[in-house]
Amino acid sequence: MKNDTKSNQMREQATDQARERAVLELRQHCTEENLWNCIVVFQDYPFFTVSGLPFTYTLKRGRNGEFTKELFVDRMANSKSLAWSSIRIAFERAKEQDEVIDRPKALGDVRGVSYVYSLLWRFGLIAVPKESEEKLSGRLSQAMNEAGCQMKLSIR
Repeated sequence: MKNDTKSNQMREQATDQARERAVLELRQHCTEENLWNCIVVFQDYPFFTVSGLPFTYTLKRGRNGEFTKELFVDRMANSKSLAWSSIRIAFERAKEQDEVIDRPKALGDVRGVSYVYSLLWRFGLIAVPKESEEKLSGRLSQAMNEAGCQMKLSIR
């Protein structure tokens, strides 16, 4: 049992280091290839939308064993797919921006842009308003949970 815990901690540490390296490489060399590397290593990482909703994503492998260029976003019970082409469009738009990008739609009218906005912020490619940073980082959700505020979901 103790070895399992230590093994998990070591695996998590290695994953965190791989993520840090990928982000650093992307910031130094802002290419699609480096963006894809970040996408790969950040699978199952806890992201938040600008409205503070948590999500993760995974990639599937094709028949050749390579990852497909489609992200499967897991938002609670619903799963949505996000095409690489949508991410590339927003990425190119982000590279053109020198100022704070105040909302996801400023990256373009692409499917799933609220998820892409979160990814690009986490990877350090865009600046966002201070209040958006709190939501994207999950600090607002964490503060609400610590204060005893729970989101109530209605089942219809």
